[in-house]
Parts: sequence; C-alpha cells; structure tokens
Amino acid sequence: MAVKIEKSTIKFLNDLSKNNNREWFKDNKKRYDEAYANAKAFKAELEKLMQKHDVIEKSKLFRVHRDVRFSKDKTPYNTDLRFSFTREGAYRRGGYYLRISPKESFIAGGFWRPEPKDLKLIRSHIAADAKPLRKIFASKKFKDNFGIIEGEKVKSAPKGFSKDHPNIDLLRHKSFIVDKIIEKKLVSSEDLAKEVSKNFKAFRPFFDCMTDILTHDLNGVPLYG
Repeated sequence: MAVKIEKSTIKFLNDLSKNNNREWFKDNKKRYDEAYANAKAFKAELEKLMQKHDVIEKSKLFRVHRDVRFSKDKTPYNTDLRFSFTREGAYRRGGYYLRISPKESFIAGGFWRPEPKDLKLIRSHIAADAKPLRKIFASKKFKDNFGIIEGEKVKSAPKGFSKDHPNIDLLRHKSFIVDKIIEKKLVSSEDLAKEVSKNFKAFRPFFDCMTDILTHDLNGVPLYG
C-alpha cells in the first residue's frame, strides 16, 4: 500500500494555521510528531519513485520552525509541508519542489536564482539560440501541464543585452521555474506520490535542455570532464 499524506496531517496543519503560537504547539506536540513522521515516510516513498526516472542526490523536508529574524511576520511555525529533491552530479541540473498545504498545494521545479556565472551562461546561450528552449515551452505537453515558464525577472534588459533583443522575454529571467497546482482531492490520496513523480518526470525535457546549456560553452565544448 502506497504511503499517503494522512487526513490527520492535513488537519494538524489547518489547526496550526489557526493557532500559530508556541503554547498551542506545545500542547499538540504529539500531533506534530505524528504529522512529521507521516511527511518523512511520504518523502521516502516519493523519492523511491523518482529514482526510477532520475538520480536524486538528496531530499529534504523543511523544518516547521520559521526563521523570523528578518521578517515582519513573527508567527513561529510554517503551516505547510515543504519538500525539495536535488539531482545528482554536474550533468543533472535542476531541482524539484513540493508544497502540501490545507489551502493550496503545488509542485515546482527548475532553476531558482542561479549563481551569477551560471545565469550569465544561460543568457549567453539564449541570446545565441533560444530555439531549443522555445520548442519545449511551445509543446502541447508543456503547455497542458505547466502553462508558461515562470520566475523572477529584471524590469528591463540585463546588463550586456539589448532591450530590443528578439529573445528579451527569456533574457530578462533571473529564475526559470515551472509549477502546477495539485487538486485538493489528490492531496490525501494514495495516488499522490505516483502523480507527483509523474509530473516531475514531465520536467525532464526542460531540465535536460538547461543541463546541456549549463555544461557546454557556446561552441558546444563540455565544461566538465
């Protein structure tokens, strides 16, 4: 039987969102422990499925305690479950993300704020030839699953590129993200891990193209041995 996110886990998250304080959390620590154990078991189940179509180097279940040092919102706890999965090695770029919440759950993946040298390489490849990426973004499968490419953008043109460049819409990106909402009825279903893994697999054409960009110079010479 597949591991699923239990309804009691969702109920705990919902109650925590209404009682986001340390006293309530302390009184309900047993419920938290049970929810966290359920989330860890689900993460292991999902990672096992993902290993069938990718190589995952590490996975993470984010902690419930919020870092409030630099935030105006001083509520102490996250009221959702957040998971990340990192691909292995220089030739497997891109990362997967899953958020489970009583309000809205979604999957996401891609390249969030690449370091400056990687972002410069991505933009250089896009400026030279954006056709491989555009073919992926224009495909029916991509549009049906994810719609459009998302991510933070600069307001005008990045340094070194003309605002009139034909690929300026892609060059403006600082992050390159795809995402998809998970239907509420699926969140506590035994099919959740299987469906999330299947959708993560659908990221691969995008990930593979970006990996090729990030591991070769503009002449197609590999950057890694």
